[in-house]
Amino acid sequence: RAKAVLPGRMGTSSESPPPLFLMHMPIHYFLIYVSLSLFCPVVSQNLVTDNVSVVEGEMAIISCRVKNNDDSVIQLLNPNRQTIYFRDVRPLKDARFQLVNFSDNELRVSLSNVSLSDEGRYVCQLYTDPPQEAYADITVLIPPGNPIIEARDEVLSEGNETEMTCTAMSSKPAATIRWMKGDKELPGKPKVELTYDKMYTVSSRLTFTVNKEDDGVPVVCIVDHPAVKDFQAQKYLEVQYKPEVKIVVEFPQGLTREGENLELTCQAKGKPQPQRVNWVKVDDDVPSHAVITGGDLYIENLNKSYNGTYRCVASNAVGESYDDYILYVYDSRAGEGTPRTVDHAVIGGVVAVVVFAMLCLLIVLGRYFARHKGTYFTHEAKGADDAADADTAIINAEGGHTNSDEKKEYYI
Repeated sequence: RAKAVLPGRMGTSSESPPPLFLMHMPIHYFLIYVSLSLFCPVVSQNLVTDNVSVVEGEMAIISCRVKNNDDSVIQLLNPNRQTIYFRDVRPLKDARFQLVNFSDNELRVSLSNVSLSDEGRYVCQLYTDPPQEAYADITVLIPPGNPIIEARDEVLSEGNETEMTCTAMSSKPAATIRWMKGDKELPGKPKVELTYDKMYTVSSRLTFTVNKEDDGVPVVCIVDHPAVKDFQAQKYLEVQYKPEVKIVVEFPQGLTREGENLELTCQAKGKPQPQRVNWVKVDDDVPSHAVITGGDLYIENLNKSYNGTYRCVASNAVGESYDDYILYVYDSRAGEGTPRTVDHAVIGGVVAVVVFAMLCLLIVLGRYFARHKGTYFTHEAKGADDAADADTAIINAEGGHTNSDEKKEYYI
C-alpha cells in the first residue's frame, strides 16, 4: 500500500508514470490523498455521472456520485483538467461554479449563465488505487432566431404555383422545419449551412399550387429545436379567383305561364368582386321590352316566343363565368286540371279501417247464425207428421191449396 501512493510508483508497475492529477495537485491536498490511501482499506466502489444538455444562458448541474464510498476524495475537473472542486473546496476562481451538495456519496456542482465556451467533457475523479474517472459531457444548446417567411408572390391567382421560403438562423444543433397549410402538412426542401462561428442556419423551400379555397388560409412554418417549443411563423394566402355565378328565380315559384311575369336575379361572387354582370339570350336577342337592372332580369307578359336559354355572365380580372336558365312558357291554363294529389298514407288508413270493419261484421254474423241453427218447415208441411203418405199429408195440410195467398213464403 505504501508503494502504491508514492510519486512514480502508482499502480502495480514501478515503471508506470504518476497520474496526471498528482502532478498538478497542491501539496496539502497531496498529503491528504497519501494519508487516505495509506490508512483506508480498499473496497469496491463505483463512480457515476450524467451528460448534461443546457440552453445557453441557463444553469447546468453536474453530479458526481459514488456507491459504497470509503471516504475516498471526490473532485471535479473542467475540460482543461483544472480542478473545479476538491471535496467541498473550490480552487478555481470562477464564481459561476457553486457547490450544491457535498457528502460521502455525492459532489454536486452548479454552473450558471452557461456559454458556448463552457461546452466540453467534465471529469469526476475519485482518489482510489487505481483512481477512477467518470465523464460528463456538457452540450450547450443555442436556440435559433425568429423564423422568417419569404413569399415569391404576395397576391396569387387560382391554379397558379407559388413558392415560400422559411429560414431559422444561428442555432446549435441544427433545427428542423415543417410546413402546414391549414390542417394539412406539406413537404419542403431543407438546406443546412454551417457558419463560421459553428452555428447552423437552416432554410426550407415550399412549392405548391393554390385554388380559390386557399384564400385566407394560413401557411405556417414550424421550427423544431431542443431549446425551444412552439416556435413558428405564418403567412396568410391571398388568392384571387374568377366569379361564381348562380341564377335565382324570384317569380314565379311554379310554372311559367303565358301572360305572367318573370323575374330572375344573378348572384355573382369572386375575388376581386365582379364589376360587370350581363344578361344575354343564347342564339337570340333578349326581348326588347325586358328590363335589366344590375344583376336582375325582368320580363312582363310572357309568351311562347320568349322560350330559350337566358345566360348571366360575370367577369373580373381573373376570368369569366356564367350560369344558364332555360325558359319554357306554358299555356295560361297549364296545371289547372291536374288532379290533386292525395296522401297515400291517408288512403291506406281508410282501406285498413274498412277491411277491419268487414272482418268484424263477418265474425258477428257467423256467431249469430251458429246459435240459431235448427229445422225449417214450410207452411205446407204442417200436419205432415200425422199423415200415412204424401197424398194424405197434402190433403191434411191446413187450408190445402184453396188460398194461395196464405202459402206464400219469404226468406231473407
